[in-house]
Amino acid sequence: MRQAKLTYTSGLLEGEIQITGSKSESNRMLLLQALFPEIELHNVSNSDDTQAMTAGLSSASALVDIGHAGTTMRFLTAYFSTQEKQQKTLTGSSRMQERPIGVLVDALRQLGADISYVKNEGYPPLQIKGNALTKSEVRISANISSQYITALMLIAPSLPEGLTLTLEGKTTSVPYIEMTCSLLRKIGVRAVFSGQQIQVFPQQNIAKTTHHVESDWSSASYYFSVAALAQKAKINLSTYKSDSLQGDSILMEVYQQLGVHSSIEENTLSLQGGGSVTPSLRLDLSDAPDTAQTIAVTCFGLGIACDLTGLHTLKIKETDRLVALQNELTKLGASIDITEKSLHLHKRKSNIVPNVAIDTYHDHRMAMAFAPLALLVPIVINDADVVSKSYPGFWDDLEEIGFLIGS
Repeated sequence: MRQAKLTYTSGLLEGEIQITGSKSESNRMLLLQALFPEIELHNVSNSDDTQAMTAGLSSASALVDIGHAGTTMRFLTAYFSTQEKQQKTLTGSSRMQERPIGVLVDALRQLGADISYVKNEGYPPLQIKGNALTKSEVRISANISSQYITALMLIAPSLPEGLTLTLEGKTTSVPYIEMTCSLLRKIGVRAVFSGQQIQVFPQQNIAKTTHHVESDWSSASYYFSVAALAQKAKINLSTYKSDSLQGDSILMEVYQQLGVHSSIEENTLSLQGGGSVTPSLRLDLSDAPDTAQTIAVTCFGLGIACDLTGLHTLKIKETDRLVALQNELTKLGASIDITEKSLHLHKRKSNIVPNVAIDTYHDHRMAMAFAPLALLVPIVINDADVVSKSYPGFWDDLEEIGFLIGS
């Protein structure tokens, strides 16, 4: 539970960084690889979450503990439901046992899954008895988490008749559902997403295929913030695609308004700061909620107001991210209001309070989102090792581009 004390001296901030593979893409492909061993994967994420996914898929134990890995909890719930003659108890950290999973369990039960709650109704741990899921149609609430929908889509090719999902309510994080569709198609599975319906067709086997996982855009977000807050910055990140499947690739468009010019050539994402900055920022982030913390902290550092909406999923993440943001930005001198699904940061009227210790709430994104503020004032990040959940090399990479990190 070490502290990281961050400072920055001065000068041109530049460097080249290889970002680990996308956690979202890696976890999807690992589950598909478990169903279709013909898949060979490269540039898989080295995050704690993806390691938990790998360990869970290969575990012979009746008890699988995935720690803080929320994506893994959802994906494995679906996967274990389809594994005939296997019984698993799927559990996680104390916070994981507070994160709802009832929507997914109800949907799987519609398909014939045998799942029961070990403690509290609607929450992990789960007792799962794998069996043949014979039904092929399910209705699911689409406004809570796209991961519930993706979990069902990933097991769909292995079902006898595939799966037709009817989505109820406004669909959240649509790009993540589109990512799942695209990955299914890439391995030869027919998948159609139109309006409020998704159809995934059955597939018994696929041709041998090699898949290179794109680097993680949410991990790139912290360097967009660095480029925006630095007086001079030139940072190259790899490996990225101009036709990315990741919803967080909207960062290029968002940070253009915050003074960062970005481009992709030969799989390298180049960032350059120093451009003009909008006086205030208004965004609906319902398709890219994981970028909210970084964007809010960047706007605070730049001293501008921002209104971020579409953030209802942040309440059920590693922590209540909206409350956590409000608490920590206020310590630094911010004036900020939150609702159940939005954040409103007022224009900064005073200097940033230096040497503040930022609590991270067991949330990797809290640690990394606040780190770029060290360009402006010395800052302390509590429980700094929490970054391993998605980006284990984060502190080393910051040092590579000139940050000074003590303990």
